[in-house]
Amino acid sequence: MPDQSRNFAGLHVASFESRRADDMQRLIERAGGQAHVSPSMREVPNPDPRPAIEFANRLMTGQIDLFVLMTGVGTQHFVDQVERHVGKQRLLDAISDTTTLVRGPKPTAVLKQLGITPSLRVPEPNTWRELLNTLDASFPVANLTVGLQEYGVSNPSLIAGLEARGAKVDQLQVYTWDFPEDSAPLEANIRLLADGKLDIAMFTSANQVHNVLKMADDLGLADAVRQAARQTVFASIGPTCSDALRELELPVDFEASPPKMGILVNRLAEQSHELVARKQRVATLSTLTPPAEQADQPYQQSAFLKACRGEPTDYTPVWLMRQAGRYMPEYREVRAKVSFLELCRNPQLCSEVMCTAVEFLGVDAAIIFSDLLPILEPMGLDLEFAPGDGPVIHNPVREASDVDRVFDLESIDSLDYVMETVKQTRADLPADLPLIGFAGAPFTLASYAIEGGSSRNYLHTKTLMYRDRSAWDALLSRLARSVASYLNAQIAAGAQAVQLFDSWVGCLGPSDYNTYVAPHVKSLIASLTPGVPVIHFGTGNPELLKPMADAGGHVVGVDWRIDLDEAWQRVGHDRAVQGNLEPLVLLADRDTIRARTQQVLDQAAGRPGHIFNLGHGVLQQTPPDNARALVDMVHELSS
Repeated sequence: MPDQSRNFAGLHVASFESRRADDMQRLIERAGGQAHVSPSMREVPNPDPRPAIEFANRLMTGQIDLFVLMTGVGTQHFVDQVERHVGKQRLLDAISDTTTLVRGPKPTAVLKQLGITPSLRVPEPNTWRELLNTLDASFPVANLTVGLQEYGVSNPSLIAGLEARGAKVDQLQVYTWDFPEDSAPLEANIRLLADGKLDIAMFTSANQVHNVLKMADDLGLADAVRQAARQTVFASIGPTCSDALRELELPVDFEASPPKMGILVNRLAEQSHELVARKQRVATLSTLTPPAEQADQPYQQSAFLKACRGEPTDYTPVWLMRQAGRYMPEYREVRAKVSFLELCRNPQLCSEVMCTAVEFLGVDAAIIFSDLLPILEPMGLDLEFAPGDGPVIHNPVREASDVDRVFDLESIDSLDYVMETVKQTRADLPADLPLIGFAGAPFTLASYAIEGGSSRNYLHTKTLMYRDRSAWDALLSRLARSVASYLNAQIAAGAQAVQLFDSWVGCLGPSDYNTYVAPHVKSLIASLTPGVPVIHFGTGNPELLKPMADAGGHVVGVDWRIDLDEAWQRVGHDRAVQGNLEPLVLLADRDTIRARTQQVLDQAAGRPGHIFNLGHGVLQQTPPDNARALVDMVHELSS
């Protein structure tokens, strides 16, 4: 009797494979699944052969220095389309005499049938990035003409990569993609998916992804399919297919390695029940609507949340970044017993250290005790908090190809201890005190991932940003989606507001921020649960306040490098602000602390929407009584 834990065991598994649909049906059924296989596309040869004939003539007259063959179907279509116009043997001789690069086994097999051995082969997983790396290592293309036999659609990233290396790209497109002639099975599968009746949806090419979404859009079911994707396991055959899913904002819950159909089905079957259960847990946790029971809770009328909403308050609310930290003896006692990561993974201790700090300080909001970087671990980065050195990434992202190692955070359960911290802290706090969740912003997380730790000049980060825009955007998009899922899960677990920390973004100027960062922050903030205040905080460059405000957030955090009134003017008085006492002021005498506190309050001028805070976190050397005195001063002076 087969081991039911190692196969699909009756799960409903959809596949959109076309050419090998029968093989896929057999594979799924052999692995114990209920198969729903519907071809999603067909190749349609270009009815006008003239572009292909003209390309063949350029090839035969030596005008093509490198011929890149992306698909077996395209290679065969090219030969079939032009051979009677130019002569088959002349064409084959020209291909043989030209340096050829094949993307995978299928064009290799077609060339072999034609008696041609390719000059170069792209290694698995055969993506455009491996293709460019192969050229960099074996055949530099600067000042050469590259003939590119494309998929049914162009690959802008590949073309941009070739052109960036100095090549002239001569595109050859001999076929396009269309729906199957009988699209009824595809429509039926899409309706099953939209109705939430499939457990798993498998994709074996990027074009399948595009066609399925296009058909869903034609049927008016695109939104339903995206909604269903939150609880259906989406499986991909490899990186190119995964990229297509992510570009269309669909999840990648499983990716085959190496990218082969049999491996996809068999290894997916082995993990299928765990993946389905995990997906269902995440779907329950990551709701995009705030818990209904929060609407009438006492904390909704707190001074902090009213200020986030820009409403008048009886006094200026105050909380402190890093308010539970090394300056407090109670925190140091806990840290003497456990490492920092052990503390972050212990919800009970996290709640204890935060609630202790809140009670001692008398602040108007608590923030969960955690760190910016644990989100990077389930995304494929090897994180260590080294004593004396701080956080270290042992496998940093340095090259464009390294971006493929960074996974979307499709599973929030890998960070379930953070959600438990939210739940535990919310339960332990007074009912009228709001709780803030938080995460690192995409640029700051990317900088940690690329630099491997702290940096003074962000050399590696800016090198990747400037040299390979497509890799940079892929990394930032992945981080933005993951952070959005992470924050939404914190909200669902009980956070009343969230803060986005862009601690390192001050190394950028406004133009670079708007070009390389703002689009990703905008998409992140737009994906967060409606109605929950978002605090958008960056440090180091006041010139970024306006661009950051434009990128989104209900509240803009301000550091101490600019006066609060000028900062608020840049942000816009229709937006709430948070800040901005210099943290080192807390090491001064009480009279100085009081005078500087009054200065910040005077600059706020009593306008609704001011949340008092430091311009960054409480420093380790801060006397705890000074921090508590600051909170009292803010309440007294603003009443």
